Amino acid sequence: MSNQFSKSMSIMDVLFLAMGAMLGWGWVVLSGEWIIKAGFIGSTIAFVIGGLLVIFIGLTYAELAAAIPETGGGLIFVLRAFGKRSGFIAAWAVLFGYVSVITFEAVALPTVIDYILPMDHQGYLWTLGGWDVYLTWALIGSIGALLMAGLNYFGIKPATILQTIFTIVIVAVGLLLVFGAFTSGDFANVKPLFNNGMGGTMSVLIMIPFLFVGFDVIPQVAAEIKSSQKIIGTILVVSIITSVIFYLLIVFGVTTGLTQEELGITQLATADAMVNLFNSQLFGTILVLGGVAGIITSWNAFIIGASRILYAMATRDMIPKWFAYVHPKYKTPTHAIMFLGILAFLAPLLGRPALQWIVNAGGVGIVVGYLIVSLSFLQLRKTEPALPRPYKIKYGRTVGGLAIILSIAFISLYLPGMPSSLAWPMEWFILGGWCLIGLALYVTQVKHYNKGANTHVQSIYGNESRNRGSYSGSQQ
Repeated sequence: MSNQFSKSMSIMDVLFLAMGAMLGWGWVVLSGEWIIKAGFIGSTIAFVIGGLLVIFIGLTYAELAAAIPETGGGLIFVLRAFGKRSGFIAAWAVLFGYVSVITFEAVALPTVIDYILPMDHQGYLWTLGGWDVYLTWALIGSIGALLMAGLNYFGIKPATILQTIFTIVIVAVGLLLVFGAFTSGDFANVKPLFNNGMGGTMSVLIMIPFLFVGFDVIPQVAAEIKSSQKIIGTILVVSIITSVIFYLLIVFGVTTGLTQEELGITQLATADAMVNLFNSQLFGTILVLGGVAGIITSWNAFIIGASRILYAMATRDMIPKWFAYVHPKYKTPTHAIMFLGILAFLAPLLGRPALQWIVNAGGVGIVVGYLIVSLSFLQLRKTEPALPRPYKIKYGRTVGGLAIILSIAFISLYLPGMPSSLAWPMEWFILGGWCLIGLALYVTQVKHYNKGANTHVQSIYGNESRNRGSYSGSQQ
């Protein structure tokens, strides 16, 4: 069995991988909710603050990814800084965020298909969250899940080619919306500037980690990038800044394209804004097709990233070894990909309300993972000052400290009593269920290994830091 991935990803592949992951489908289906909850300025402030969080976090990832370009990303950084227990928590938390995106897209696909081709769905299954789930509706997402898993099964290169094409489509469609906003938009629609005060802004703010999770796909595939390590860090930061700008422009476009009354009744605000701005249903369909491209790019990127996390955890005895299998021909972690495909296949059975549940619950895992990686960044600056850092950021202590503070602040937004806390019961059930599964795995897998494991990991990584051209995590 081969444990080596092929170095076949170019820098442009990596840029489009990260951007496609961050742009996704949320800008089509959630934009109206942002503006209703917070208003134009409130939403803008939320994206600026959230964007700063992601940029500070991204800088810490950029330095570490360039210094330690190994499959597994955050898991590798935390394992090196704090050992196996912290590494497991960080990996499991970020994996939750990745899985939430993968399942989100499986639910989003039938939602967008209904907009393009409305149909009378058949085969009533049950009602969840006040929404009737039909078999024909769920099958659209489930079949999409099988196709995306299949694409990734047969090698990284076909997946990155598709990623590049569809990310270009997303950007082009988004720019078309912005063009319509500047030429035909009603600037009176920006009022009221704020809705629901600070609570409204915070309600949008808690969605930001979910929307921007994606840049950290880059560290997951660092061992597969055929380029200099310094460029890895640069591309990571560029992808974040570009995506922040894109989201701010979408908020502007939707605000100028829809009145408050229209925002209150729309199902897909971004598409309906496009219809108003160009006075043609055709343009709404074009935008939705851009949204379909977003579903595919986000889905694709997180299958790539999550499968590498599963692989890295399995090679370190954190989860069953079954997940560590790499196909000898296609050089992909095919067992991990199949597992993710099954989760996405089942997700549409939760119905459309799952979109909101998954967004909020998955955001918690993402921010917890970011916090632990930020702590690892400062720890490695202290314990390994001589580690070669091809992309060494300036004012590292300040950047790392801000990343930690903002991560803790974001985590607090999800807690009970806050205006933007997770909703009871479904969002807490989803989060609690994931934590219980992680605890069970930790007890049965990780704790059964001797206390010398961390020392062994450190010795392996010491060798790797001197020979970073190859991935040797499987030696453990």
